Amino acid sequence: MKSSSRIESDSMGEMKVPESAYYGAETARAVLNFPISNLRFSKRFISVLGLIKKHSARTNLSLGLLSRNTSLAIQKASDEVFQNKLDSYFVVDIFQTGSGTSTNMNANEVIGNRAGEILGGKRGEKKVHPNDHVNLGQSSNDVVPTAIHIAGLYEITHSLLPALTELHGALLKKSKEFKNVWKIGRTHLQDAVPMTLGQEFGGYASQIENATSRLLETKNVLEELALGGTALGTGVNTHKEFAKRTIVGIAKELKLNLRETKNHFSAQSNIDAVIEVSGALRGVAIATVKIASDIRLLGSGPRAGLGEIILPATQPGSSIMPGKVNPVMCEMVIQVGAQVIGNDTTIAFSATQGNFELNTMFPVVAYNFLQSIDLLTNASHVFAKRCISGIKANKKVCEANIEKSLALATFLVPALGYDVSAKIAKVAHESGRTIREVALEISGLNKKQIDTLLKFRN
Repeated sequence: MKSSSRIESDSMGEMKVPESAYYGAETARAVLNFPISNLRFSKRFISVLGLIKKHSARTNLSLGLLSRNTSLAIQKASDEVFQNKLDSYFVVDIFQTGSGTSTNMNANEVIGNRAGEILGGKRGEKKVHPNDHVNLGQSSNDVVPTAIHIAGLYEITHSLLPALTELHGALLKKSKEFKNVWKIGRTHLQDAVPMTLGQEFGGYASQIENATSRLLETKNVLEELALGGTALGTGVNTHKEFAKRTIVGIAKELKLNLRETKNHFSAQSNIDAVIEVSGALRGVAIATVKIASDIRLLGSGPRAGLGEIILPATQPGSSIMPGKVNPVMCEMVIQVGAQVIGNDTTIAFSATQGNFELNTMFPVVAYNFLQSIDLLTNASHVFAKRCISGIKANKKVCEANIEKSLALATFLVPALGYDVSAKIAKVAHESGRTIREVALEISGLNKKQIDTLLKFRN
């Protein structure tokens, strides 16, 4: 059955629009033009668009540019967008016009039709006009980059940073729990001198702490907003007080520090701030991949691997091998890291497309940037909760690996010298015996002396 439709028009002519849709002609045209993927803007991005429109209408009322009824209707409709109640009407693909105009107009049309309905009109009547009223004082060219900054800043502040704090705390707790569990260290994937499992996990905790600190240092660049520049930075067709007042309202509602950019031409022609923060996100991703990779190897086995730690069993690991349990949480984190690193590469390329007064990659930048934040948030939380917190030390294996390791020869060097110690290590390796056994045989030292030298515990 074909759904009923109505006719709406934009500057290019008439378009059929589904009767039940809040969007209008320009959105319908974009749906036809861009049937590229199933990718859409995130809920947070759409929410922030609604917030921008809400406070724009409030500002325009205070400036005497909108009637009270029209402004209040726009504010109410925009609030519904902010609360993600109208998400199903945001239907434009990510791969669209590089400024994001289609999505900005999608928002303008949805809000305009909903506001008109609130005032007693019908969808499509343009009782509240998408351009003249909802978009008053704005352009896609300043609204979309503003939404990217606000959405990114909000998600980092309220979602990602708490998740990283949780992951750091879980690693730090394990560091303390394992402080007396001695194991063999490794460099170049080869045995090195002994260390504690606590020291190893302390290193992981510090890496997350440092990556988080770098993210904290960079995220503040997102506080500077392009709003007020309109088409290309001159602020044409906007009141000189518009941006300041609107940004103050948004900042107050979201409890964020936000400010108008000092140079609108720069803010709209480049994505330097996003590049900087995306680099910090890439750093977080790399840190989590390093930790997950190590933990996967440390828990390998359970009988033919390293097996120095026991990972929590979360689900069956094989459809053919009974009883197999895989390090799925580690593998999830590694895959997330790969995606975030790829997203950062896409964002870096996007920065090269700041032609003259406008970057024309805003939609794909928004998608990749916000996806990276979301992925790292979820992965960090799940990794901490379902993997790190449940890890146990396999003390028996750790102790056995130390005694078998040829790296113990290092502790003989002060008494026997490098060459003799190397010879002991070589003989031990070739004969399959321990350093302790071979040293007792060829070093000329007695058992008490050798035991004293090989006492690696503090």
